[in-house]
Amino acid sequence: MSEENKRAQAAALAVTPDDLRGIRRGIEKESLRARPNGTLALTPHPAAMGSALTHPHITTDYSESQVELITGVHSSVEACLQELTEVHQGVYRVLDKQSCGQEAERLWVGSMPCGLPTDETIPLGRYGKSNVGRSKSVYRMGLGQRYGRRMQTISGIHYNWSLPGVSSEQYFSLIRNFRRHSFVLLYLFGASPALCSSFVEGRRHELKALGGHTLYMPYGTSLRMGRLGYQSDAQSSLAVSYNCLESYADSLHEALTRPYPAYEAIGVRNPGGDYNQLSTSLLQIENEFYGTIRPKRVIQAGERPLHALRERGVEYVEVRCMDLDPFVPVGINAQTIRFLDLFLLHCLLTDSPPDTPAEIATLAENQHLVAARGREPGLKLTRADGSQTLLSDWAAELLAQCAPMARMLDEAQGGTAHAEALAAAKATLADPHSTPSARVLRAMAQDFDDSYIDFLRQQSEQTRKTLMDLPYSEAQAQRFKVQAEASLVEQARIEAADTLPFDEYLRQYLSPARMEV
Repeated sequence: MSEENKRAQAAALAVTPDDLRGIRRGIEKESLRARPNGTLALTPHPAAMGSALTHPHITTDYSESQVELITGVHSSVEACLQELTEVHQGVYRVLDKQSCGQEAERLWVGSMPCGLPTDETIPLGRYGKSNVGRSKSVYRMGLGQRYGRRMQTISGIHYNWSLPGVSSEQYFSLIRNFRRHSFVLLYLFGASPALCSSFVEGRRHELKALGGHTLYMPYGTSLRMGRLGYQSDAQSSLAVSYNCLESYADSLHEALTRPYPAYEAIGVRNPGGDYNQLSTSLLQIENEFYGTIRPKRVIQAGERPLHALRERGVEYVEVRCMDLDPFVPVGINAQTIRFLDLFLLHCLLTDSPPDTPAEIATLAENQHLVAARGREPGLKLTRADGSQTLLSDWAAELLAQCAPMARMLDEAQGGTAHAEALAAAKATLADPHSTPSARVLRAMAQDFDDSYIDFLRQQSEQTRKTLMDLPYSEAQAQRFKVQAEASLVEQARIEAADTLPFDEYLRQYLSPARMEV
């Protein structure tokens, strides 16, 4: 082990029960708004939900049709899920009210999208007339130009996690191990083995046909995290190092400033003067870089995320590989969150050698294999030393190593919930038929003639009913209304405060100097 890793390891092993009680978490959950027939809702983001630019808990991701629900930061798993549930309740009441007696739109509970229209008719997110709002829409236009709009309609759960006293060096140690071992999460929690054929219309793929315009991989776990998901030839040329903050920042800085020929061909603006994208660099902004996990820092108004990281270090990590669980009303449950907590703690507390370009390439191949064939008997993955091992053996080894972390967390927080989460994970590993991905395929076959759309329509409607039937107090309704109204006022304030022409705003914001310390 390098001296750098020894220092990180020694600091990590000093974690105390108070530190473990100080774990902080938050959830960002994306969902498409779908019509009752299982096709994408093309209506604007509802005004009664407030401003997508400024609301603290409700925004849109890529599309006007893609709602993103955001919790605050919580020390309690239950409090985090309670807030996520309450935001869902408010959203569903808006959707119900605006239906005017017709069947209401519902939040699509699968990670792979509902029935999609032609690519160019998928509506981009709109954030008002301010410079920052317009830049967010131009960024989305650029994503559509680069990767196609359909790819951007994939939805998932992002899990934000921090532990007191952890340094940037230690967070990068955690991140390296997470990238090595996140195949376990795809196997245990992947829930997207099938999709609607509209998603891949006109694209080459290796999926097999089922009924009802459904395509699938027989042993697939998470098509969202596979070659059809958030992948790109351009980004595959990036060998971003996670060995330290400096190497990570330098890798991203180059991608954010180096022109990419295919994007130069698109151009920043079209002949009519409208923007095609923010820039012609390999990445328009930091958020365009795809990954299973990201180092993060809360940014100040107008600040570039890379500058924030360089100046103040890593504040938390964002886990990005979790599918929506269609069998759970809000897409994730307490047991899954507790497993994530102990898994992240394992990634932090175990030796984490530096990564290499060769290992980075191997990890990408492992991810694709598990996404497409994770439940296949005898599937082998490649370790950093080039040796091959059964997925089942490697995963069992990692779960066994998680036992001390489950014990530490239970001793610090009381009860046996983390031990139970680990036991459930071991049971799922031992029985591939019990994985969410296998359950999705089984439910489709048993009751829906192998139709992905019909199964997800039913699950989405059942979820809507479940959440609508929960108690919802007048105080909750008033709080939801006040937040929505306040966000609209704040958007108007931002728009009124703009003084720079949009072109000049972009020039200043995208200046490479803004990413430096």
